[in-house]
Order: sequence, then C-alpha cells, then structure tokens
Amino acid sequence: MSITVNKKAFHDYFVEEKFEAGIALEGWEVKAIRAGRMNIKESYVIIKSGEIYLIGMHISPLTTASTHNKHDPTRTRKLLLHSREIMKLIGKVERAGYALVPIDLHFTRGRIKLEIGLAKGKKQHDKRDDQLEKDSKREAQRAMKERQR
Repeated sequence: MSITVNKKAFHDYFVEEKFEAGIALEGWEVKAIRAGRMNIKESYVIIKSGEIYLIGMHISPLTTASTHNKHDPTRTRKLLLHSREIMKLIGKVERAGYALVPIDLHFTRGRIKLEIGLAKGKKQHDKRDDQLEKDSKREAQRAMKERQR
C-alpha cells in the first residue's frame, strides 16, 4: 500500500531500475508516517562510506507522540539494503553517471519501505517531449470518450 509518491522524480529523471530499501526510523517517525505527515518531494539519496542515506525527507512530529524529546524532522536516515545491491548501486553511480532518487514510500507486510530508483537526468527538451506526449494521449482519450457518446 503506497503512502506517498514522488511524481517530480519521473518528471526530472529517466528511472531505469528500482530497488526496495528499508529505512532506519525512530518510533515517533513511524507514528507520523502512519498519520501521513511526511514529504519526500525535496529528498535525495547519497552514498557515503559504503552506506546509503536518505537526506531531506521531512517528517512532521505529532504533538501527541513523545513530547519530551527534541525531534529533527529532516534528519539523515540510513537506508537498509543487501550488500550486493549496495555494491551494484555504488558502481553505477560512480562510473555511469546515474543518480539515486526516492520514488515511493509504502508499506510491505507492515514495514515502511522506500523505493529508490537508479536514474539519469532529463534534459529540458526531454521534459517538453514528455509533456507533449502526455497532452496528446489526454486529447485522444477525450476524443474516444466523445465518440462513445
């Protein structure tokens, strides 16, 4: 079940491969995510010393959860992947010029998972072509709907 999707990632990047990663979260963060108080739009994924981290994901703390702690809503969170997946991602990012982007935050068997994409950046003309294609598909759907009436 999807919690939130980063639509901006598909607008800015060609996503070629997807990986599902766990996230190291604190208790108050899990409660806030279940309440829908997070945003992955401005976040990004980095590789540092052989580990993968999510930076910039904003989780707004609930007022009812743990009032005695000081919460950092945009703290760096570690992503949990198998070592062979990490090695593959490190090789692609360093050699081939790929970027890692967060795509989707969802539940899998009660656990919160993040889908990250191995992506290449789009140029401005690619973004315009995608928009034209999307508009033409929308127009074709409208014409088909009108014809059915």
